[in-house]
Amino acid sequence: MDEPLLVLVHSPLTGPRAWEPAAAVLRSLGHRVAVPDFTAALEEGGPHHAAVAAAVAAQSADAAASVLVAHSGAGALLPAIAEAVPRTVGAVFVDALLPHPGRSWMDTAPTALREHLASIAEGGRLPKWTDWFPPDVIAGLLPDQAERERFTASVPRVPLSYFAETAPDPEAWPPPWCAYVRLSEAYDKEAAEAERSGWPVHRVDGDHLSLMTRPEAVAAVIAGLLERHR
Repeated sequence: MDEPLLVLVHSPLTGPRAWEPAAAVLRSLGHRVAVPDFTAALEEGGPHHAAVAAAVAAQSADAAASVLVAHSGAGALLPAIAEAVPRTVGAVFVDALLPHPGRSWMDTAPTALREHLASIAEGGRLPKWTDWFPPDVIAGLLPDQAERERFTASVPRVPLSYFAETAPDPEAWPPPWCAYVRLSEAYDKEAAEAERSGWPVHRVDGDHLSLMTRPEAVAAVIAGLLERHR
């Protein structure tokens, strides 16, 4: 088939900057890449999944075929996006949540986490994801101070209503093939579930933001998956 467009879908909690280093590597390898920015779509009152899907589709139009590549929380958005982006032929989850159609994120999260997020929300919005942790945790993930400061400045504040919205269950899901790339221990459960579903699972020795700090390794796995499914 024709070279598909790689649509790198950022987590609602991180914004698109998280994908930029890996996107640059993938382009250097000759791949067509889009990194849609849907942060403004979450500023709308909802429904959030539909607004995000429309924003991603508008920024990745005219592709003969597309492969959706989700990081972190973006995994839950892929069914809605696949319905909005015509000719989606594959999906790759990179240290990402798996879809939960018919349920909200709140339905899938532990009670303690749900209660914690509700307690720290202000004006219906959560603090920046980077403020959920002690500074040394983010510094460990992004040791370069300048890069860390740029990333932190770009991280959005997400409305709590996004996490309470029931995810749609579109007929367009799943695409012909799916795969999982596990970067950190926090996503071992998702990787194991992907294996049970018969998806190929690749493990990169890194952490949740290795797509920023080890973009060559992450890009190589994604490129290998594309080659496998030509």
